[in-house]
Amino acid sequence: MAQFDVFANPSASSQERFPFLVDIQNDLLRGLSTRIVVPLAHPSVLGDKLLRGLTPEIRFNGQGLILMTPELSSIHKRHLGDLKGSLVDYRAQIIAAMDFALTGI
Repeated sequence: MAQFDVFANPSASSQERFPFLVDIQNDLLRGLSTRIVVPLAHPSVLGDKLLRGLTPEIRFNGQGLILMTPELSSIHKRHLGDLKGSLVDYRAQIIAAMDFALTGI
């Protein structure tokens, strides 16, 4: 697993709302048993409350999704679902969203 890999959400209770999880943890920390993840959601989850800097729109798997930065979480590596792809091409937007969440700028 690598930074910006996308996994199927393994949680039956939240996978309809958040179908994918993006691993944002730096690869230098691969020895830890957990990974920091941010869910991807369908835009309808936010309605008209989209905050572009905090919740950027991302195209993945042929669909427009929202990076749900406010839903940042960690998950044990063994609980991650199937690897579905990578968002490495969105690195700048993901890091900018994390910066916005942490610093407000």
